[in-house]
Amino acid sequence: MRLFTLFQSSMAKGASWLVICTAWLPAQAQTKQSAKGPLELAKQYYAAGEYYTAAHLYEQYLNPPKDPKKDQAFPVYANKRKAPIDKNTRSAILYQMAECYRLANYWEQADSLYKACTGNPDALYWSVVCERSLGKYDEAKEKITGYTPKDQQISELVEKERGTLRFIDSQLMRPDASLTTVRKLRMPGSYEKGSFALVPVSGNRYLISSTRTDSPAVAGSNPNNSHLFYAVLNKDSLGKLAALSLPSDGLMSNQGAATVSPDGNCIYFTQWQKVNGRTVSAIYVIKKNNGRWSGAELLEQVNNHVSNSKQPFCTADGKYLFFASDRPGGLGGFDIWYAPLQGDGSAGEPVNAGAVINTDGDEQAPFYHTSSGSLVFSTNGRQGMGGYDLFTAKGRETTWGQPVNLGYPVNSSRDDVYFYAPEKTALLADAVIGSDRGAGCCLETYRVNKTPKNNRLTGQVFDSKTHKPVTGAGIVLTTPSGKTTRTTTDETGNYVFDSVDNTTTGFTITVNKDAYDDTLAVVTITKTDESNLLTDQLFNTDIYIAKKFVLRPENVVTVYFDFDKYNLKTEAVNKLDSVYKVLVELPTTTLQISGYTDGRGSDEYNKVLSDRRARACADYFIQKGIAAGRISFASFGACCPLEMELINGRDNPDGRSKNRRALINITKE
Repeated sequence: MRLFTLFQSSMAKGASWLVICTAWLPAQAQTKQSAKGPLELAKQYYAAGEYYTAAHLYEQYLNPPKDPKKDQAFPVYANKRKAPIDKNTRSAILYQMAECYRLANYWEQADSLYKACTGNPDALYWSVVCERSLGKYDEAKEKITGYTPKDQQISELVEKERGTLRFIDSQLMRPDASLTTVRKLRMPGSYEKGSFALVPVSGNRYLISSTRTDSPAVAGSNPNNSHLFYAVLNKDSLGKLAALSLPSDGLMSNQGAATVSPDGNCIYFTQWQKVNGRTVSAIYVIKKNNGRWSGAELLEQVNNHVSNSKQPFCTADGKYLFFASDRPGGLGGFDIWYAPLQGDGSAGEPVNAGAVINTDGDEQAPFYHTSSGSLVFSTNGRQGMGGYDLFTAKGRETTWGQPVNLGYPVNSSRDDVYFYAPEKTALLADAVIGSDRGAGCCLETYRVNKTPKNNRLTGQVFDSKTHKPVTGAGIVLTTPSGKTTRTTTDETGNYVFDSVDNTTTGFTITVNKDAYDDTLAVVTITKTDESNLLTDQLFNTDIYIAKKFVLRPENVVTVYFDFDKYNLKTEAVNKLDSVYKVLVELPTTTLQISGYTDGRGSDEYNKVLSDRRARACADYFIQKGIAAGRISFASFGACCPLEMELINGRDNPDGRSKNRRALINITKE
């Protein structure tokens, strides 16, 4: 229920707000309010969750105004107390005042009061929490050092707070923090009223939740309530606010945390109200029919009478509605759930997002970024910087990767709750979050822009025969636009390109190396290492290059074939046996075999015939036990005749017979 404490604390503070607070005194106090003084009323307001009002009443009890008639809040109760306050009672009330201010998120006031409670051992812990929330990390660490409370429950909380302060230290030293800027969006009145849960409608038009004073006030209810407003986002300002017109039927006191279906025909939103001091929430939907919105309807399936549901989010494909709920079947507190959406805007049976996402704490405010497959949610059940932190997990429905803290400065030592980022962009390239990190008491909206990390493309080049790395090969990376970047391979055959577009779609690599064939390969990323906070390493598939077919006359053996034949003649076998002996005696030697024909026949036929002649030689060696990996061959057809086949226009049979050949080159490596 922590979030709804934030909602409640977004009500305006100050005398002007307190003048009308008697109009929404808890219902059970209405008939007896004249008989109660500030202390009794303070306890009653505290029990009802009206913490700021309770704090004021405690203050009035301890320090009554000199002239009750001039008091701007509860003047009729100011002089109910006459007896002096003993030391123990004053200390207890100071502590309770501190609790009120803390629960209303007035950290400065709470901290000063906790410090005044010198006799209360619990006050030291809560003072540390306040100082951490105020960003006074050194003071908090100094105060908590050596603190060993006797109470086991407080002792566990102290140890958890130490872990939070250690985590904050690690976050403040993150090297990638410099890549991210966070700034508050300007919005009229948000300092006192709050603004949160920004979601797109169309273009630069958004829906946002904010607290306003309803007029006229309804007796017995809080006049300061959250509602939905249309707002126009222009650079870093939200303006042109206009209330979302909702039919009065089925409305509760507060509306907020909305989501719009992709077709724009449904708006799902949270409604909540206080019932006997407890916040009760549910998800509703309005549907557009012939250009007009229907009345607010309770969204069946995602709500039930024994639990709360809130903060719906409709996925970009319109298939699922994510939401937070404390419904039975969860892991504790509020969990992230999702339900399939039907064509008419209704929802199917909800499914828990699972133990990878949910904890025994509270998870809330889900957002799913379809284009990156990322679920973003807020939780107080994992190690964070304090309060609620934003986490992200890759996957979908119940199949999720391990959640990762979005880190400082996206998260702060306060509550960081809502998240939105446009599709088809990097998750943090231009996002908005809800946070109460500012000087006010309330959740406000902040813009997050993160400069992309450096993308480093790396890969290796190998010899296609030996599979050994190729050193000193020239590597040319070419983008789809034709831009080229060059580098060379190192002694391990490795190459590196920095500042590469992480999509790498349509990128090619050309490899050049003396004695090797030029090779063109399409960049294909096999894996990505994102562990470095400043650089993502993209691994390209291995590239294999083949040596050029080079004949050296001093090492060449020639065998000949009959016309239109590829079988080995006796003379050819004898020559091949001599080569075989060399291969056996010198295990590192390799063979390059090329096949040829005379000029008769078509090019296609001669290509096949020359290939068969080269293969016949290769097969002979392989049958005798020479490894196929030591042999390469190529076919050239009628290419490159050694002898003239026509002399003075007449056929030269001897010349043709010498062109029907296979050349066997012995290479010593």
